[in-house]
Amino acid sequence: MAGNKTLAIIKPGAVERNLIGPILAKINEAGFVIKALKYTKLKKEQACEFYAVHEGKPFFEDLTDFMSSSPIVAAILEKENAVNNFRKLIGATDPLEAEEGTIRRLFAESKTHNAIHGSDSDENAIHECDFFFSRVERF
Repeated sequence: MAGNKTLAIIKPGAVERNLIGPILAKINEAGFVIKALKYTKLKKEQACEFYAVHEGKPFFEDLTDFMSSSPIVAAILEKENAVNNFRKLIGATDPLEAEEGTIRRLFAESKTHNAIHGSDSDENAIHECDFFFSRVERF
């Protein structure tokens, strides 16, 4: 899986604003293949587990509260050099610093409510995909 798959999460604010379709369209237009897709809602404990690498940081509580506040869409995406290509597509964490045409520049509300999550390494992509999807849910 390393190198050609990554995890994307359309975050609660973007789901609430009915941006699932436009965001998935941008992902598709960029040449990613959606290998698994799930509409779900994280419990606070699950959000804490998923973002455990950030525990103790000043933004951890706000992040996990937000990510468990309403439904999300998780997806396994496939493309050559998936992690790096997806990070370029989504743009900088702060939408004001994101390049024109990136998902965060187009759809984010703020640095905290930045519309989408993307894995930051091949190793984390494996871990994150395993968090959301069982083997039978993948293609």
